[in-house]
Amino acid sequence: MFAFLKQKPGFYKQVVLLAMPIVLQNLITSALGMADTFMVGMLGEVPMAAVTLANIPLFAVQMFIFGVQSGSSVLVSQYWGKQEMESINRVLGVALWVVLLVSSLFAMTATSVLVDLIAAMYTFPSMDPMLAAIFGGVSLGVSLGMIFSKGATTGGTDLTARLLKLPFAWLPMGKLLMVVDLTMLLSVSLVFRSMESAMYGMISLYISTLVMDGVLYGLDQSKVAYIVTTRPQEIAAEIDRQMDRGATFLHGEGSFSREEKLVLMCAFKQKQIVPLKALVHELDPEAFLIVCDAHEVLGQGFRRYQKDDI
Repeated sequence: MFAFLKQKPGFYKQVVLLAMPIVLQNLITSALGMADTFMVGMLGEVPMAAVTLANIPLFAVQMFIFGVQSGSSVLVSQYWGKQEMESINRVLGVALWVVLLVSSLFAMTATSVLVDLIAAMYTFPSMDPMLAAIFGGVSLGVSLGMIFSKGATTGGTDLTARLLKLPFAWLPMGKLLMVVDLTMLLSVSLVFRSMESAMYGMISLYISTLVMDGVLYGLDQSKVAYIVTTRPQEIAAEIDRQMDRGATFLHGEGSFSREEKLVLMCAFKQKQIVPLKALVHELDPEAFLIVCDAHEVLGQGFRRYQKDDI
């Protein structure tokens, strides 16, 4: 009767290992929800009712995304069994766009409501416009960077910038968003004839795009080093041993000496620049070292290529 429970050795252990992260996640989420409920309940009936009402649309969005995820998983499993990779890509593409649309609509609605709600509940004191532009741009850049990194938008001009990223994939998101927002900013300034506000807006916009690009691309900065040395084999071996990085030999020739030399090219992380310089100087104090910024490095030990990546 219970013959179906007999599985291969290690089967149930693998099931438990796969299920434990999901169980822990749900337990943590439930515990945080209970703690939040208790804390809000101590404030009174009105705050409790307000939080309950606010959770209704959030719960609806979460259930919709969960439904898309579940349905996509079933379809992907079926197509995987048939080895129909094109159908899998199509299902995942549609699911991602649906989730992007729903999350953007939710973010747009929540932003509009919260802006009016906070303005009605609290009156901000007057502030130096320059400080407001600087720190407002920083906070906006960090927020947009986090939103874009999760594949969502706020439904405003950043949605237009995200769509422009498809035909202009070589441009960073900050530049695209700056073009869109700058167009809107100049149009508003011409209509309301307020050049001073427009100039403060430009400062905030420029800072926000720099910070956003820093959040999206700058947290994992990489470098490329070119090393001209008389001991290329030894330096390459030490780079591999001490830094766990590979090196490529480029064939070069000195313009003055006419001697053929091996030039080392090595890609590495920002934090490894000091050990690299110390290593090269220790093995060959006369070596010629050139370090350049690498906008993006794809491959083993770095990021992997992803289609339609930001």
